[in-house]
This record gives sequence, C-alpha cells and structure tokens, in this order.
Amino acid sequence: MSERIRRYRAFWPFYVAEHSRAWTRRLHFVGTTGAVVLVIAAAASGEPLLLPAALVCGYFFAWLSHLLVERNRPATFTYPLFSLVGDFHMWALMWQGRMDAEVERLAAAAESDQPAS
Repeated sequence: MSERIRRYRAFWPFYVAEHSRAWTRRLHFVGTTGAVVLVIAAAASGEPLLLPAALVCGYFFAWLSHLLVERNRPATFTYPLFSLVGDFHMWALMWQGRMDAEVERLAAAAESDQPAS
C-alpha cells in the first residue's frame, strides 16, 4: 500500500498523471465551466436549486471522462479536497492554454525519475 499524499504540491503530479488524455481534460473543463456558470447563475438569480445542479454538472463530466476515456478511478474518492483544487488548477491552466505543456513537463519529470531499464 502506498503512503497517503499529504501536500498539494505532491498531489499535483499524481493528479496530472490521472488526467493524461486530452479528452479527459476537455470533459473536466466542460464540467467545471458548467459548474462555475451555474454557481454564478444561482448567485445572480437567487435560485438555490442551481447549486446542486452545479455539483452534478461538474462531477458528471469528470466522472464520465474517467469511466470512458481515462479508464481509471477518479482521485475525488481518495483525495476530495486536493482533487477539487486540482480541477480548478487544471481549469485555469486550460484557460491559459498551458495544460498540455504541464502534462508533458510532468511526464518528462516522472520519466527521468525512473531507473533505466
């Protein structure tokens, strides 16, 4: 059994590796964007039922991507808070057009840490 990750800085490379496929990241982006829009709409309209809809929207697209694209277990189940922060971290990097480079950077770093075979 591996040791539990205790710091976000250590979690981020794990999170990125769990989101290595572009379509996984794209579906997360759709879900997170939809969730943000629904939270803003709830605040603007005073309609509280939009808040649970925001949760459903965010998690639906994220979990769908893990099921159908990445074929792994969402990090949310083991690291809920770090995973939420990671979703917004990834979302921000995607808005900036920097997430693909981050995936490549961390994959190269992980590769260089591996012993030569």
